[in-house]
Amino acid sequence: MSNGAERMRRELMIRLVRDFKAGTLEETIDHIPLSIRPKNTKSSRCCIYHDRAVLKYRLMALLGFSSEEETDEFRPLKSYLQQAIAEKDKKEPKPPLSVCGAACSSCPESRYYVTPTCRGCFARPCLFNCPKGAISVENQQSRIDYTKCIKCGKCQQVCPFNAIIKTTVPCEEACPVGAIHKNENGVAEIDFDHCIFCGKCFSKCPFSAVMERSQLIPILEAIKEGREVIAMVAPSALMQFPGTVEQLFSAIHKAGFSNVMEVALGAEMTTEHEAAEFVEKMVAGQPIMTTSCCTAYVELVKRHVPEFFDKVSTTPSPMKYAGRIARKEHPNALNVFIGPCIAKRWEAENAPEIDYVMTFEELGAILAGLGIDIMKQEPWVLDHPAAPTARNYAKSCGVTEAVLTEMSQKNPEFEKMNFKLDPKSINGIDKKTAKLLKLYAMGKMPGNFLEVMSCGGGCVGGPCSLIK
Repeated sequence: MSNGAERMRRELMIRLVRDFKAGTLEETIDHIPLSIRPKNTKSSRCCIYHDRAVLKYRLMALLGFSSEEETDEFRPLKSYLQQAIAEKDKKEPKPPLSVCGAACSSCPESRYYVTPTCRGCFARPCLFNCPKGAISVENQQSRIDYTKCIKCGKCQQVCPFNAIIKTTVPCEEACPVGAIHKNENGVAEIDFDHCIFCGKCFSKCPFSAVMERSQLIPILEAIKEGREVIAMVAPSALMQFPGTVEQLFSAIHKAGFSNVMEVALGAEMTTEHEAAEFVEKMVAGQPIMTTSCCTAYVELVKRHVPEFFDKVSTTPSPMKYAGRIARKEHPNALNVFIGPCIAKRWEAENAPEIDYVMTFEELGAILAGLGIDIMKQEPWVLDHPAAPTARNYAKSCGVTEAVLTEMSQKNPEFEKMNFKLDPKSINGIDKKTAKLLKLYAMGKMPGNFLEVMSCGGGCVGGPCSLIK
């Protein structure tokens, strides 16, 4: 489902690509906010000048900078563009997300409200079921005393007229680990010591105030310079773009990438090693092992359930294995992972196999900006097509299916061993499933092979997917 925030983000990406290709971006970039919000046009905020300021910060994010890095409000975007090009080979770990204060609406605090549909009924279940006595009835209307309310929601649950509603702060509500909160000015802030980079705040903010640091410019500049750049496409791309995977790869090659490979080839290696590791740990008496390919999940355990970290598989992700394959075959090339995931940007910061990360949104913008129609491309010849089970990593339970197949084929006697495969899955991380992991850590949940995907449905539901 598309929305205005997504459309604006993609429009800016397309303009950036189009002008970069034309060699005019330095001259046009400072005028883009004005061209989108010219004089005497209707603004989406208080005024067009506020709109223009937000557009400027969105462009800064596309250039790889956060609004917090701005020390001079009069510094032109052209200067940021020049810096991005000059520092294109500089790999400095930075959080992939930031909050633009100018875009944040300072949403009111999450709380329960009694609406005018309240009938002041005789039964008054809201009053009698409130554990803190926070509800009273005045003039045949229920009232909530917010000094006593603990936001348990029992009043809403028992109201026969559905007269009590809950308002939420979308970013705070979406964050599974409580890593985003309001500062003293009511503007959202991300606590990067607790953030798992799942991108749920990025997806849920209706003002698109949570922004992603892009690496578009370094990638486009490398292609422009004629450097060898390898596009490593995640399996979830099969469900995001029109045409066949072979046509998509041809389109990517036409965009300037010297070679294209399936990350699913790395998934085959992940499957092989993860299956072997699972058997080894079960034979050794370990009660449970979890998958390791979802970066957001790994960060969740590392930062919030450290007592469970020794149960996470040590097998590298498909992205890392694919990067190693590409590095071996093309040692001087730049490796660019392309997927729907924000957390992969964080994983790549500490992965020597990966130079840059690009999202499906950015890839779509590149193809649109260059006028490349996927459906009109001749199929790309795949040197080593990936196995179907590896391509299925993109969907929930795909890893489990691949590991089970691997164990059955490579070790047909595994069913006769002193353990039985008992797979479980967590399809999407939220506040409830984050707490569920603590129960797994305490040994209070069934199963011995746990697949965890941060996004509902698997990687196909990633925050930077084109189709959700």
